[in-house]
This record gives sequence, C-alpha cells and structure tokens, in this order.
Amino acid sequence: MFEMFRQDAARWVIPSQFADPASLTTVQMLKLLYRYVALRAMAWFRLATWFQENKIPLAGPIYRWILFRFGLEINGYIEGGLYIAHPSGTVISVRHMGRNCSVIAAVTIGMRNTWAFPDIGNNVFIGAGARVLGDITVGNDVKIGANAVVIKDVPDGATVVGVPGKVIEIREAEPAPVGLEQ
Repeated sequence: MFEMFRQDAARWVIPSQFADPASLTTVQMLKLLYRYVALRAMAWFRLATWFQENKIPLAGPIYRWILFRFGLEINGYIEGGLYIAHPSGTVISVRHMGRNCSVIAAVTIGMRNTWAFPDIGNNVFIGAGARVLGDITVGNDVKIGANAVVIKDVPDGATVVGVPGKVIEIREAEPAPVGLEQ
C-alpha cells in the first residue's frame, strides 16, 4: 500500500516526468498531500484498499467518504503511479489498471451492458470526459483523447479519438537505452 502511494505521489512532483519514488521523503510527501486534493483522494483509496485486503471492516465507509468528499468513485486493482488531475465527477471501475496511468477530468471507466469491467495497461493517458466501457482491454502506452468513447479493445501504442473511439495512430514501442533497466 505505502509503496503504491509513494509511486502515486511521485507523479505529482513533475507530472510530465516520472520521479524516482524512492527519493521522496516523508516531508515531501506530506507537502504534496497538503497541496493536491486529488493526491489526498488517492491516499484514502490506498488506505481503503489496504483495509479491504486485510479484512478490516473500515473499507466500505472509507470508499463512501472518498465519493462524498472528493466526488471520486474508484475501485478495482490499480497499480502505483496513478495520476488523477481532477477527481470530481470521475468514475474508475476496473478489473486491473497498470502502472503510471493518467486520468484527467470527468472520466468514466466501467461496465457497459454486463458486470464486466475494462483491463487497462501501463502508461495509459485518458483525456477529459472520455469513456472507457465494457469488457475490453486497453493496451500499454495508449492515448485516449478527450470525450472519446472506447467500447472495443485498443492495441498497444494506439491513439484513440471520437465517438465511437477509432484508432488514428499506432506508435511503435521505443527501444530501451542500452545498459539501462526500465
């Protein structure tokens, strides 16, 4: 829980670049919590998830508190590094969301016609007002444009725009620099 939250907080240091989560001090994290409402919502979410995993019956009240206080409805398995620019009016209900995803504002991610939720890969950007709905898979390194409605699977490296969402570009994965780990 704490490591995932540290990764979330690292996304707020410089939102366009990833900071090393291990380098954030407790004082720096407290300053970030004080400054950013969305990060406070993530802290509560991580705490509620920890309670749920450890079968402590406080998870439900905390999830309701997050909805009431921040206007954010969030559930599912979400890896570290989630950046939510504006939590109010945002719904995130996923089976799984990968590392370092960015959700801008008033985004809805959830079920469509059945109780099946999306799987979202790593390093996904979801623009303001976008909808990602149903039993679909969104690949790694995907960009979903503002107000797009995604109801079909999206391949790795794709850019999706429109209603319904259409892939307008697929970027090749960039090779890792020699001698450096990713």
